[in-house]
Amino acid sequence: MVGSSECAKCHSAEAATQLDTPMAHASTPAPHAQILLEHARLSLERAPYTYEIIRGDGGSSYSVRHASDAISEQLAWAFGVAHKGQTYVYQRKGLFYESRLSFYKSLEGLDLTTGHSSATPDDIEAALGLRLADDEARRCFGCHTSGSTLAGKFDPAGATPGVTCEQCHGAGTKHVAAMKAGKIEEGRRAVLNPRHLNPVASVDFCGACHRTWADVLQAGTTGVANVRFQPYRLGNSRCWRQGDARLTCIACHNPHQQLVQDAASYDQKCLACHITERSGEKGAGPKVGNLRSHPGSACPVSMEKCVTCHMPQVEIPSMHATFTDHRIRIVQANAPYPN
Repeated sequence: MVGSSECAKCHSAEAATQLDTPMAHASTPAPHAQILLEHARLSLERAPYTYEIIRGDGGSSYSVRHASDAISEQLAWAFGVAHKGQTYVYQRKGLFYESRLSFYKSLEGLDLTTGHSSATPDDIEAALGLRLADDEARRCFGCHTSGSTLAGKFDPAGATPGVTCEQCHGAGTKHVAAMKAGKIEEGRRAVLNPRHLNPVASVDFCGACHRTWADVLQAGTTGVANVRFQPYRLGNSRCWRQGDARLTCIACHNPHQQLVQDAASYDQKCLACHITERSGEKGAGPKVGNLRSHPGSACPVSMEKCVTCHMPQVEIPSMHATFTDHRIRIVQANAPYPN
C-alpha cells in the first residue's frame, strides 16, 4: 500500500486535507480513540446487566456484570468519527464482536448499539456483544479502515485506520512509480478516478459504504432508520428518478474536504439547477426574487437555505441524533416519513 502521506507529496493541497476529513477518522485503534481518552470511565445499567468501559494503561476494557458473573474484553477498534456516535469492536476467542453498547455524543454516554435487539440477552456473553460473521466483519472493516482485505484475503491486522486514498482510488504503487518517471498519462490510468463514473455508478460507488437501495432492500431497513443511508434516499428523489445526471453525491460534496455544515453554503448548488434565467429574459419561468426558474420548478418561499426545507432533519431515536434526509422533495407539514 501507498500511504496518504506519499499521495500528499504530489497532491499536496487535496490529499493533505483528506488526512483530516471524517472519512480519514472512520476508525481508530481503541487505545487512541479520543472519546475513550476523554472518558476514564463510562457505565450504564440495562437490567439485569451492568456495563463499564474503563480506561487503563494499555487501552480500554469493556465489561458486563450480572450478579456474581462478569466478563471483560479489551476494546480493539473504535468505529465512527463520534460526531454522532461511536461503536466498539473487540475480539473474543479469536472472533470479532460488536459491542452491545455504543457511545452517543448527545448523551455523552452509552446506550444500546443501533441494530441490536432491545430484548434481554439470554446469557452474559450475548449481553457483552454481537458476534460478527466473517463476511460481515470484512464489510465493516472494508468501510471503516483501509487495506484490511488484500488479494481477496481478509487480514485486519494490517489494516490502516480510516479511509485513505487507496481505498477509493485503488492500489497506488504503479501510479506513483509512473508519475515519478514522468509517465503522466500512464500514471493517471493506473488508478481509478471516481469522477469519471456515470451518475448511477458514481452514486453506487459512494453507496458501497453509505448504502444503496439494494442494501436497504436486502436488510429490510424501513422507517426513519434508513434516513442515514444517503445514496438510497437520494435515489428516491424525483430528479433522480427522472434521470437528471447532475444529481450525484459529488455534485454537492467534495470527499477530500471536511463536510460543510452551513446550510446556506449549499444554495449555489441548488440554484445551479433550479435557476437558469434572469428576471425579464424572454421565455423565463416563474419569478423568484430577482431570478426566474425552470417553469414549474421554482420555490415560491425562498432562495436561501434551500436544504433546511427540502432536505429536512430527521431524528433516529435509537441513535439520539438527527440526519439530513437526502430524499429531496417538497415537504408537506405533518406528512409521514416517505420510506
